Amino acid sequence: MTGQRSAEAPAEDPAGPEGLPSDDLSRLAELHGVATSYQPSADRTVTASAAALTLALAALDVDASTPGAVAAARAARERELRERLLPPTTVCWGGTEPDALATLPSGTRLRIETEQGETRTAVAQLPPGVHRLTATTPDGRTATSHLVVAPPRLRTPAGRSYGLLVQLYSLLSRRSWGMGDLGDLAELAAWAGRALGAGFVQVNPLHAAVPGAPTDPSPYRPSSRRFPDPVHLRVEGVPEFAYVEDRERVRALLERAGRLRAAVLEKGELIDRDAVWEAKREALELLREVPLGPGRRAAYVDFLAREGQALEDHATWCALAEVHGSDWPRWPAGLRDPRSPETARARGELMDRVDFHCRLAWLTDGQLAEAQRVAREAGMPVGIVHDLAVGVHPGGADAWAQQEYFAAGMSVGAPPDAFNARGQDWGLPPWRPDRLAESGYEPYRRLLRALFRYAGALRIDHVMGLFRLWWVPQGQPPTEGTYVRYDAEAMLAILVLEASRAGAVVIGEDLGTVEPGVRETLRSRGVLGTSVLWFERDWDGDGRPLSPDSWRADCLATVTTHDLPPTAARLTGDHVELRDGLGLLTRPLEQERAEAAADTGEWLELLSRLGLLRGTHGGQCTSEEEAEIQAVHRFLLRTPARMVGVWLPDGVGDRRPQNLPGTWDQYPNWRLPIADAEGKAVTLEELAGSARVRALVEVLRAGSGAGS
Repeated sequence: MTGQRSAEAPAEDPAGPEGLPSDDLSRLAELHGVATSYQPSADRTVTASAAALTLALAALDVDASTPGAVAAARAARERELRERLLPPTTVCWGGTEPDALATLPSGTRLRIETEQGETRTAVAQLPPGVHRLTATTPDGRTATSHLVVAPPRLRTPAGRSYGLLVQLYSLLSRRSWGMGDLGDLAELAAWAGRALGAGFVQVNPLHAAVPGAPTDPSPYRPSSRRFPDPVHLRVEGVPEFAYVEDRERVRALLERAGRLRAAVLEKGELIDRDAVWEAKREALELLREVPLGPGRRAAYVDFLAREGQALEDHATWCALAEVHGSDWPRWPAGLRDPRSPETARARGELMDRVDFHCRLAWLTDGQLAEAQRVAREAGMPVGIVHDLAVGVHPGGADAWAQQEYFAAGMSVGAPPDAFNARGQDWGLPPWRPDRLAESGYEPYRRLLRALFRYAGALRIDHVMGLFRLWWVPQGQPPTEGTYVRYDAEAMLAILVLEASRAGAVVIGEDLGTVEPGVRETLRSRGVLGTSVLWFERDWDGDGRPLSPDSWRADCLATVTTHDLPPTAARLTGDHVELRDGLGLLTRPLEQERAEAAADTGEWLELLSRLGLLRGTHGGQCTSEEEAEIQAVHRFLLRTPARMVGVWLPDGVGDRRPQNLPGTWDQYPNWRLPIADAEGKAVTLEELAGSARVRALVEVLRAGSGAGS
């Protein structure tokens, strides 16, 4: 069994003065991809503590608890690398011979078993895929490696497109059950594509959440990234719904759904995800009583076969969580191991519940695919842009089913920097780079393949995590962490391979501190970046707003994001008042107001100088606020950005951010519907009929070249 292991301080730290690592420990860490220092700013380098290195190495099963253990581990690692013929995973870009093969002894024979079932003896003209490479030297030594053959780069989107950004749960229609669902997504895509000429709709992660009381509403801390959350299902969209015999219960459920919807849209209440799921779960249990027709049954069986062990594990976790709670490390000992006899026995006893959760995954997968089909049929060149969270909840399904791939006792976060002196701990267990490489990145491949089935594009949250992640030992502050490196070439090759197979676009969220060379590497492989207007300044010069011609082309350009104030709030300074009311300001209110006003003023001055502020004349706008919101979007269209996104709540003057970083119970993160400037919820139907939305869209449509 591969259980969770808590991070404990070493019995004897192999440390130098003030807890700094010894030379031997530093060298051992470097040999395993554990960084010995980091740079919070260009002019400052911080050395990682001996404790941080020791604990990170322990999570990689390397004993560095004493000087003797460090010396032995270092010698073993150096010998392993010296004698190794091939790395566990080798990358071949577009037929170019990998560097790893150039170091093999002369006369080495190659045998390549391809994904397609062929056997080759050379890497030239290999089909894309993850193949099995065997090298045999003249003296009889043999080594095997996973050989990733990927196109040199992804295709870039043809021309320029604009699209809408929205948190799906916040988009309620007159048919929603208290939160936005996949039926609403399909309706939004059809309207935006056909009536507005939009090229894409970007949504939040729709990964399966960890059930609880209450459920964590954050879409960025899911139970599973591999499988979607059935809370997003449009229940009436399931074919079997029409054939439920107990129509009285159906009427009662629809009335209940109406009350949930009215609570948000008419009474101003927050989105209650748990209440929505309780109603939908009851309805979905009722649907199970309707037999599947022969065609539907065959489709379900195909889905079960395609998803295999991964789906069985996910559904088993869901069934066990109904009995033992959603934090698997607290389950009875035998059930903590997905491969134990106790788990097999429990799966058999709960087979009806396992099948229920398999059925939910199938239904949700189908509605996700339908939303993308509708988007493409509406003329969208991209369609639905899905979001891949950076990690998973430590007590959730993925962490249970894939324990061997996660670093026990570690959590992902961020080091201290100019914006957060304490650093950050996101509470997400990191993948082990060594285990990923040994498997040919199998869990990563399967994850991407599943998402690309219904995504026209994929946004990678914290895309810098393909290169390195900040590991924080459990029980320690984020300041006591260190970076651990991943094989970025292999991670990128898998990403490019799976995206190219799906014909999809990839967008990397590369905001914040990014180490040198990362953006350039991503761009060279066709991965777009993310540029947010308020952050685009000449940081190497006078710090003033960056002129539009100085922006990069290979990016998705937006004015704001779900973690930032809506544009109206920033323009009016309402975001400062919000933070002050919650006690989040670290400086006097007047100083914060003045700085925010100066920041906004610089942008407005640039917009005016460029002739983008056109006022309220000519019927284009009804207020100065609208004129300014339109102006910042005209600015985005002056940049060379290939994709331009508009935060849908900006279309109606919404003031409230969907997420306010640094808060938990002080602010209703992830529970707000789209609302107008007065805070009144706005439905999808009202958005479609809004003159203000239409005026903003016309600005984008004209500048992006979208057809009539």
